[in-house]
Amino acid sequence: MSVEQRVQQLRSEIEQHNRQYYVLDSPLISDADYDALFRELQALEAEHPQLLTPDSPTQRVGAAPLPEFKSLVHRTPMLSLSNAFSDDEVVAFDRRVREGLGAVDEQDYCAEPKFDGLAVALTYENGIFSRGATRGDGSTGEDVTLNLRTVGNLPLRLQGTGWPSLLEVRGEVLMLRRDFDRLNSRQRDKGDKEFVNPRNAAAGSLRQLDSRITASRSLRFFAYGVGAIDDAVLPPTHSALLDQLTAWGFPVAAERRCVTGVAGLLGYYASIGAQRASLPYDIDGVVYKLDDLAAQQRLGFVSRAPRFAIAHKFPAEEASTRVLGIDIQVGRTGALTPVARLAPVFVGGVTVTNATLHNEDEVRRKDVHIGDTVIVRRAGDVIPEVVRVVPELRPIMAPEFVMPGFCPVCASKVVRGEDEAVARCSGGLFCAAQRKQALIHFASRRALDIEGLGDKLVEQLVDAELVRTPADLYQLDLPKLLTLDRMAEKSASNLLEAIDQSRQTALARFIYALGIRNVGEATAKDLARHFGALEPLIEAGEEQLLQVNDVGPVVAQCLRQFFAEPHNLEVIKALRAAGVSWPDVEVSRPPAGALAGKVLVLTGTLPTLARDDARALIEAAGGKVSGSVSKKSDFVVAGADAGSKLEKAQQLGVTVIDEAQLQTLLANEKLKP
Repeated sequence: MSVEQRVQQLRSEIEQHNRQYYVLDSPLISDADYDALFRELQALEAEHPQLLTPDSPTQRVGAAPLPEFKSLVHRTPMLSLSNAFSDDEVVAFDRRVREGLGAVDEQDYCAEPKFDGLAVALTYENGIFSRGATRGDGSTGEDVTLNLRTVGNLPLRLQGTGWPSLLEVRGEVLMLRRDFDRLNSRQRDKGDKEFVNPRNAAAGSLRQLDSRITASRSLRFFAYGVGAIDDAVLPPTHSALLDQLTAWGFPVAAERRCVTGVAGLLGYYASIGAQRASLPYDIDGVVYKLDDLAAQQRLGFVSRAPRFAIAHKFPAEEASTRVLGIDIQVGRTGALTPVARLAPVFVGGVTVTNATLHNEDEVRRKDVHIGDTVIVRRAGDVIPEVVRVVPELRPIMAPEFVMPGFCPVCASKVVRGEDEAVARCSGGLFCAAQRKQALIHFASRRALDIEGLGDKLVEQLVDAELVRTPADLYQLDLPKLLTLDRMAEKSASNLLEAIDQSRQTALARFIYALGIRNVGEATAKDLARHFGALEPLIEAGEEQLLQVNDVGPVVAQCLRQFFAEPHNLEVIKALRAAGVSWPDVEVSRPPAGALAGKVLVLTGTLPTLARDDARALIEAAGGKVSGSVSKKSDFVVAGADAGSKLEKAQQLGVTVIDEAQLQTLLANEKLKP
């Protein structure tokens, strides 16, 4: 391909992406990929100036306005900024500024966050907001005056005094992160399409033909400069101009700073970069502007950007790549996480080859198929994640993801609790992925209390393959322990003694030590008191488990899933064979009563009974009080201001009663129809 053909190809691609980004608010590629195309075209045009034409994308900004909006011509063009992606480029920018001014001394700059929103120009006549437009192609924008009037923090009338008869203020319309999350939550609830990111949400909201929709989207405006101005004298510096805009009622970035020289510029960049994740809005870099306005005028402009300002971009947080496969990662607690295996891509300052897909529901919601082109995001030290799919680039017959039914590490059954998003391996005592976590919990003070067996030692024992399950602890001897780093004979002997002492324990401690999901210390004690021995607990069905104090449907399900896994039973058998034992426990069962075997849920405020009093009466009558509503619930006792539990009961067809009907049941009387 010739240079001329490549230039034409780049121009065509960039124009297509400009339309997708600026007009349709539906980008097909990441910002990083777009920047790479743009910089390649700039470089080719610089090397071959005879190929540069006035209609090149490098000579204008954005794309033409939508035909549905009236066009507004900017009195002065809304130019873009040149970009810097490295410290060296910032050094070169400062050098060009000083050379252009014939200055030797370090220059003062105003440094500001670079908002990731939609650029607009607001015109005020005699202090009243009269019209507003998007940047459009830099010369002509879209008239979005009605929509801008709905932006809550945009002043419709200027404050203070001294404002000119005509003032054009330029800035950015954006959506705060919290408002973006709320908007997408509403979109999900309505079954509507979610927005990709706050920038696209803001752009799509501002450019609605129905301004009532815009008003519902919680947009924000931040000013960063002035365009046309009549009958006024500007302050001498850009920083003073921003202060003046603040006095007139415009919101301006609180993080702006005045800095001196390259050291000041790079120091500000590092500071804002460290704050980036905690800011209320998205930014993709910082902007440096020569602070002296008269010096700005002397430097002037190139074709599409000022010479006195530059945008120092952060490493791209998003990039596009291809999904080569979807693997399953088993976590320390048994959670199964789908992980996209990616074609290597440089994003967020590192090369990424894997990205989390969180859980099965997220894979379905984002509709990720193997072979898809996806946008991957990595912000700071956050684990890379797949943000969205580019469906237009999906290959034919791209296979869907299927969550395995058995753990890929230990082959134990995979289970997923009711109303839970995460699927889990049920082989908690056996699974190699959960091995360290299981051993640390087993040896903890409230479990088997093996003194000296801490996290670091567990790491060594597992890594050396000396211990695979808790039962292997009782097979350790002095020669094996002395092979470990920093393990002296005295320490090894003390550990062996602690392990030996742990053989004599209590049933409640042993149940807790098994690490069954949702079974804490108190529940383990209730189980021990109720069943008196381990075998009845292992064999108990769900109805029997629900008779135990403070065991609801969720805990009962976790218990059944744990004891249904043969691998866990094998480890328990090995522990018993190793001599782990406990004295008999006196069985303490709740007395039979009017509510024996019934599961009740309390919600809202009852007229006379406090929540604890109602619980006590129900349990005294042999009933079980659960914290969640399920198909296993017999009654939901609803008081004033009952919330989601009442709604769920109605959805599931669970009988709903009030306090008076509860008292009827407690008196062992039948409810009247």
